[in-house]
This record gives sequence, C-alpha cells and structure tokens, in this order.
Amino acid sequence: MNIYVGNLSWNTREEDLQEAFEAFGEVSSVAIITDRETGKSRGFGFVEMPSDSEARAAIAALNGTDMGGRNLTVNEARPREERGGGGQRGGGRGDFGRRGPSSGRPGDRRR
Repeated sequence: MNIYVGNLSWNTREEDLQEAFEAFGEVSSVAIITDRETGKSRGFGFVEMPSDSEARAAIAALNGTDMGGRNLTVNEARPREERGGGGQRGGGRGDFGRRGPSSGRPGDRRR
C-alpha cells in the first residue's frame, strides 16, 4: 500500500520515516518529495508497505503523532491527478499580428 505522509519538518530524513514505519512491518520504499530547483523538502513524502494490514496499522498509529516538532498527516495515498498539459499560458492571442475581421482593431472591419 502506498501511504502519504504530510506536514513533515524540513529536517525529516527518509531514514527517519523508514524507522517510524518499520515499527509496524516491512517497508519497501520511502521517498520525501523535494523541490526541483532548490532540492529542499516540500514537506511531504510517501512510504510503500507491501502488507495492507501493516500499512493500515501504521496509518492508524502515526496519523497526528509528533515527528520533528510537527504533527504528521498520514493516510492512504490517492492516485495522482492528471495535470492539464500542453496548453497556452496566459490566454494568448490567436490573432496576433494578423489584420482582418477578427483582429478587433477599429477600422479593420471588412464591409
């Protein structure tokens, strides 16, 4: 089961999460999400546990507990939502540089 862990302290390491979750069973992977540009933690991560029953026990026990001075948010991870991609930003003008009936400039109308 993939588990979301939020409200992480900036100082939390993947090893810290691994240790906390291993108290409830086998952990197959741990990832703290970082900013692409700065490399700093974004304050959340994911823990993968192969056993659903162990994962649910970890969620129940760790949600709301203190780690590094922050109360963790721990729940089953939801599938990542699709992001809209490839579109224009800023609502670009499709008629830029064109003169004609749709340019919107006074005097450009054809009769």
